[in-house]
Amino acid sequence: MHLYDALAAVGDALGATVAMAWHIAWALILGFALSAVVQAVVRRDAVTGLLGDARPRTLATASGLGIASSSCSYAAVALARSLFRKGADFTAAIVFQVASTNLVVEMGILLALLMGWQFTAASYTGGVVMIVVVALLLRVVLRPPLVRAAREQAERGRTGSMEGHAAMDMSVGGEGPWWRRLLSGDGFTSVSHVFVMEWAAVVRDIAIGLLIAGAVSAWVPTGFWQAFFLTGHPVLTQVWGPLVAPVVAVASFVCSVGNIPLAAVLWNGGISFGGMVSFLFADLVIAPVVIIYRKYYGTGAALRLTGVLYLAAVVAGYVVDGLFTLVGLVPDQRHATTAAGGLSEVTWNYTSVLDVAFGVVALVLVARFARTGGRQMLSMMD
Repeated sequence: MHLYDALAAVGDALGATVAMAWHIAWALILGFALSAVVQAVVRRDAVTGLLGDARPRTLATASGLGIASSSCSYAAVALARSLFRKGADFTAAIVFQVASTNLVVEMGILLALLMGWQFTAASYTGGVVMIVVVALLLRVVLRPPLVRAAREQAERGRTGSMEGHAAMDMSVGGEGPWWRRLLSGDGFTSVSHVFVMEWAAVVRDIAIGLLIAGAVSAWVPTGFWQAFFLTGHPVLTQVWGPLVAPVVAVASFVCSVGNIPLAAVLWNGGISFGGMVSFLFADLVIAPVVIIYRKYYGTGAALRLTGVLYLAAVVAGYVVDGLFTLVGLVPDQRHATTAAGGLSEVTWNYTSVLDVAFGVVALVLVARFARTGGRQMLSMMD
């Protein structure tokens, strides 16, 4: 009987995982396809020269280029180090890193699908706040001697994760306007390469995130989260949520868009609106990423960078919560899609049609990737 109960519990978790994947498959494909189109026309060799200082205009440029260079957290961290080694300002490189993970199109689409457009708006608003806070705090905590030490450590070239992926420039070459380059055969090839390589970079985190969300949805009662997030105390829950949410993210070990399914579960469980924002932005302070910071920049800079990113996520949570409460945009209901009903939710409806349609798009891009040197690229990805 106990074995049967255990197997039933595992089945419930897996059912919720499959149902959640069914809900979001088309949105993920759409998001990564749009991201691939943008990245196909953004040439990385032109990025470093634009990030040589930490002036507001430069940081705005770093943010825009980061959005255009949408990456998983590991690849974004590796790319930021690469830019720093090539001469980019440290603050500009980190702003680029934050934007390329927290202000990306696929994240916005997924949040809107699972939780509502308010969360997409909150994510983008909070991302801007986080970038401002990061820029201000790094000026204070990273003095020139420490930056020089970080650059010396970066020049040693110690490897982290997704180094090969970060080193690849898959944008389409040639002259002429971007739209003409994009519509060429080389443009199609470039889009297919970026699309598949981005999927290869994040598929592990997406799978882990779905499994964790499925298990939490099936096994952890809502009452636990309500007690943990102090939902019975209206004021305390607003204060507590942004402080503790990054800790939950760190414990989940999930980064990039992989933490959004769990975010939906936490929202239904009672986390505050600001806590939700802080949770989404904590993907850059999970333990594996912090270890990579230490390899890249040394212990002193890594600890300060981690502290800055944590504080920036917390501040962004408080600011967004306050702003959205003031204008009445915080949702009254907690009905995020968590697929708690398991496989019973998988039916033939518009979601299935979209999954099939975008699945065909994905297959076309994968086929193009495979016919144009894709296997060799994957072997270089690390």
